[in-house]
Amino acid sequence: METNDQYGGHHRTPGRARLVLAAGAAALVLGAGLATPLDPAPRQARAADDGGKVLTVAVAQSVDSLSPFLAVRLLSTSIHRLTYEYLTNYDPEDNHVVPGLATAWESSPDKLTWTYTIRSDSTWSDGERATAEDAAWTFNTMMSDPGAATANGSYVANFEKVTAPSPTKLVIELKKPQATMTALDVPIVPEHVWEKVDDYSEFNNDKDFPVVGNGPFVLTDYKADSHVRLKANKDFWRGAPRFDELVFRYYKDQDAAVSALRKGEVSFVAGSPSLTPAQADSLQGEKNIRVNDAPGRRFYALATNPGARAKNGEKMGDGHPSLLDRRVRNALFMAVDRKTIIDKVFQGHAVEGAGYIPPRFPQYFWEPSAGQELAYDPAEAARLLDEAGYRKNADGKRVGEDGVPLDYRVLCHATDPNDKAVGQYLEEWWGDLGIKTTLTCLDNVTDPWLAGEYDLAFDGWSVNPDPDFVLSIHTCGALPATPEETGATDNFICDRTYDTLYARQLAEYDAGERADIVKQMESRLYDLGYMNVMAYPNAVEAYRTDQIESITTMPAKAGNIYGQDGYWSWWSAVPADSGDAGGGSSSTGVVVGIVAGVVVLVGLGAFAAVRRRATAEDRE
Repeated sequence: METNDQYGGHHRTPGRARLVLAAGAAALVLGAGLATPLDPAPRQARAADDGGKVLTVAVAQSVDSLSPFLAVRLLSTSIHRLTYEYLTNYDPEDNHVVPGLATAWESSPDKLTWTYTIRSDSTWSDGERATAEDAAWTFNTMMSDPGAATANGSYVANFEKVTAPSPTKLVIELKKPQATMTALDVPIVPEHVWEKVDDYSEFNNDKDFPVVGNGPFVLTDYKADSHVRLKANKDFWRGAPRFDELVFRYYKDQDAAVSALRKGEVSFVAGSPSLTPAQADSLQGEKNIRVNDAPGRRFYALATNPGARAKNGEKMGDGHPSLLDRRVRNALFMAVDRKTIIDKVFQGHAVEGAGYIPPRFPQYFWEPSAGQELAYDPAEAARLLDEAGYRKNADGKRVGEDGVPLDYRVLCHATDPNDKAVGQYLEEWWGDLGIKTTLTCLDNVTDPWLAGEYDLAFDGWSVNPDPDFVLSIHTCGALPATPEETGATDNFICDRTYDTLYARQLAEYDAGERADIVKQMESRLYDLGYMNVMAYPNAVEAYRTDQIESITTMPAKAGNIYGQDGYWSWWSAVPADSGDAGGGSSSTGVVVGIVAGVVVLVGLGAFAAVRRRATAEDRE
């Protein structure tokens, strides 16, 4: 699913156009440091046990599962993008669709049948050839086994039938047209390995190494909450990575990760999900360290509990009943000074929030009209609370008709300093309104979030060039089937008007028309008042130029390294002492369809109930 880690954009009429993807030429080459006899700092990439070059990435997130059928966290799905091929990929220059396991694709005139040509030069790491049968088996297993549909089942919800008439031909028949068929962001697994699994809902793929895959890297070692180790696949059809090993090393303490970068113990650090302004500023100008600060694809928001419930109508959790009143929600949001958050918390490394999709994706970016905007206005916020029946008593506290003062719990991530900093402002701003605010900062916010046990919560998602996924998590179909199950919902929002718009955009092939519908969805979500986007943080990351000579950002202009899923960055990265600043080898294929990323192919009510689910912090 991913964040995991995950792409899209405008649709073009399917056709056959040749593309030569020169990853080195397309890469944004970020310079290298120069060695001097007086500088004892590490000059070269660290060596593996066999003498090979190692690229070590400090991450602030642990793996939830190494099974492509279960994983939803960004780190996990990034690993899957590196170890398994998907049908398509996305050009690092501008995100347009390029071949992956499929070299070409075309649709029938009615858009109900899609035929993919599967490449003949992709092999599994155990030597067997990857074929259309593997792809068909992967999709069919997800369609037929709920355990295999845990993470990505929504992608196949609209599939009628999937067949492989030959090793190089895959045919997918749909129940109805959908505009995201060039963005099926599902790892294709080897049938001859995975058909032996007994229970897909329990198998985590973390016992037998190396793991059989066909991506640019092979997964060779894993230790929970410690590290994931991958070796370069020398037989990868696109060309072998320049680094011999890629290691993701987990740091719970972000300052410790920054310190490891300074010492040369890691090659790259991105933070959780970004470096703090203080950390970035402290690294600026340091020898052999480069800070990459680019517009992000993430939004940072406050979410209110809308009265959590399951599809069967049963209520969940203990959200404050006052938040069911839109006037109360609007009042809270109108007391939030976004400019102060940008200036004081993010210290300029962000822009003020508005709609649900960041301005990095201009075709979908939406802003409220002047009359619609919930602008910073504490006086109007106080008036709305009075109108809703929550007036100040003699002690200056807001109380309802029952005389009970308003006291809100705000769920926050203990590992995110931004949550704590913004939370302190909320305590002050809402305190001026007569409302008590209690920050509940936890290492694990997932459990109370999924149980609906919160009043408000800090929320944030990485948005893909195709926004289908982040739009889908607010549909009624994303709710859990029962309180005992776990759905795909982000915040328990269920609105039929929104759902109707969601279904329309999913079936709309005209790029302009689809963008207009998406903006209507953003407007509806804004008016409902359950989500308030405060900021669009920059993606701030850093790496050692004496270990990495060049690396690809995505997109090439003002892009980031790890922000999409890191596929092109880690594949193209060149060791500092290699003498080769180029990227990997070129690839040729047919480009058709829409530029798309993580896509959720789901009709209303068609989400499969899942037993494992991660919330927004797990996608970053």
